[in-house]
Amino acid sequence: WNWNAGGSTVTNNDGSVASEVRANTSAGFSIVTFSGSGNRTIGHGLGVAPQVIIMKGRNVTDQWTVGHHKLDASNPWHKGIPLNTNATTQDNAGFWNDTAPTSTVFSKGTWDDGYNMVAYCFSEVAGYSKFGSYTGNGSTDGTFVFTGFRPSWVLVKDISNSYSWDLHDNKRDPHNVTEKSLAPNLTNAEDTYDAKDFLSNGFKLRSSSNSLNKSGDTYIYLAFAESPFKYARAR
Repeated sequence: WNWNAGGSTVTNNDGSVASEVRANTSAGFSIVTFSGSGNRTIGHGLGVAPQVIIMKGRNVTDQWTVGHHKLDASNPWHKGIPLNTNATTQDNAGFWNDTAPTSTVFSKGTWDDGYNMVAYCFSEVAGYSKFGSYTGNGSTDGTFVFTGFRPSWVLVKDISNSYSWDLHDNKRDPHNVTEKSLAPNLTNAEDTYDAKDFLSNGFKLRSSSNSLNKSGDTYIYLAFAESPFKYARAR
């Protein structure tokens, strides 16, 4: 899997500290590096507010922290969730300084203070990417999640419990039902089970697995189409 962040890196001075940014605004994706300490704002180069940010200190052994606009109904940017463990949401103003991203900057608190940081920023693009949440129903006739396009790659995490991340794509599974699952927080080989259907306008869960569809649990997801063009055909 690859995300094209464009061909050049520029210095961005939109925030309180300078950042080095490589951005592809058509695809809603930028790679940002920065440093410094204390509460600060960082330019991301997308021109619209990102809904997902994945951040890591490059010169410290620590977690990859995911910020997602659906982590909490009242204040999602007080929270983060690790990508490299199965932990559920963490309350920590040090991640995003309790501040939602804007069209020009995102905020960082004092988590991993003083280290060189990298952040991967994603903003939704109609017909290409969707970052939302759904509630599991515990059935193999599972929840349907509307994205507005045919997904080719879907990453899911239960934020109600400590279950692993769950990742499916249409390259390893070119036909429904998708069944080859990987967990970014594990070193395991891929698991195989009936998981979800990729449909023309979203995905439908076909598993009662705890990592995808436990009854009553809340899940966040990142879904992408093949490319940032609308009206991709169903398979």
